[in-house]
Amino acid sequence: MSVARAWGGLIEHYRDRLPVKPSDKVVTLNEGNTPLVRADRLAAVVAPGIELWLKCEGQNPTGSFKDRGMTVAVTKALAEGAEAIICASTGNTSASAAAYGARAGMRAYVVVPHGKIALGKLSQAVMHGARVIQIDGNFDQALRLVRDVKERYPTRLALVNSVNPHRIEGQKTAAFEICDALGRAPDYHLLPVGNAGNITAYWRGYREYQGAGRVETLPHMMGFEAAGAAPIVHGRVVEEPRTIATAIRIGNPASWKGAEAARDESGGAIDAISDDDILAAYRLLARTEGVFAEPASAISLAGALKLGASGRLRPRDVLVLTLTGHGLKDPDTAIANSEAALSIPPDLSRLAAVLELG
Repeated sequence: MSVARAWGGLIEHYRDRLPVKPSDKVVTLNEGNTPLVRADRLAAVVAPGIELWLKCEGQNPTGSFKDRGMTVAVTKALAEGAEAIICASTGNTSASAAAYGARAGMRAYVVVPHGKIALGKLSQAVMHGARVIQIDGNFDQALRLVRDVKERYPTRLALVNSVNPHRIEGQKTAAFEICDALGRAPDYHLLPVGNAGNITAYWRGYREYQGAGRVETLPHMMGFEAAGAAPIVHGRVVEEPRTIATAIRIGNPASWKGAEAARDESGGAIDAISDDDILAAYRLLARTEGVFAEPASAISLAGALKLGASGRLRPRDVLVLTLTGHGLKDPDTAIANSEAALSIPPDLSRLAAVLELG
């Protein structure tokens, strides 16, 4: 009797395409292999005749795409003898770094903007034993601070933000998975842009697969920033970024040039989306396809709706939308944007009336 081989994490599956040595002890929580969900009801809303897929990265172990890069970054940090890992974060990176640090037996330090991180994410970092340091500033200031401390103590600390090239290497594997599942690259790939590492990583992954002969074509990379935090769209740093989508509340992306290269080389675009449109897509996604993603993820759908309205899409175009994090990362926003629960006495006739049964 044959036994199916269990998924062992993305390093094991794509080791020949990653900078991991045979002697490196792999730090994994079996990340990757996330669902690619066909969304026909949403496709009908976006544009006639298209095929639309959701890459549900919230199904990674800590609930976001960050785990892809973190398994490689922490594996290499351990191999290089770092004493601890450190990151700046709007939330998801802190949760992932804390979990993978715990898995590796390494200390983890996370620097976050005070009062500007969703509680679901902060709770993860705390529970995994990370030392959480809050600063009176924004993410961009936090990132500058951790980069400075890394420069001062280069051998003792490993910086695991997406400025670390190992993060980008891990994150590119999502593009591999999409191509493996579809048997081709999509025509359009839509995703949020915050620190811009993910759009950079996906583009690298698609190009590598084309170079290896695994796919023939490449997608148009379509990135979306929140209107109040859109430095790439406006071509200037945003000193005080503002958006309901905390995961992309970033005014000076570390991978700015990589994102522009992905946009330009793919014939894609980077556009800005209002908070109102983000929240409308957030509700539509959950209520139309049963997929609960955090607000930053919903910008991918808001962008698809905008793209569809532009008339650019054609029947049979294949779109993939990256949903970067699970909705439970930010329960407060979900509750604030939902109808209040009804309250009735324990009475059959009252319940029947509410259900419109009689």
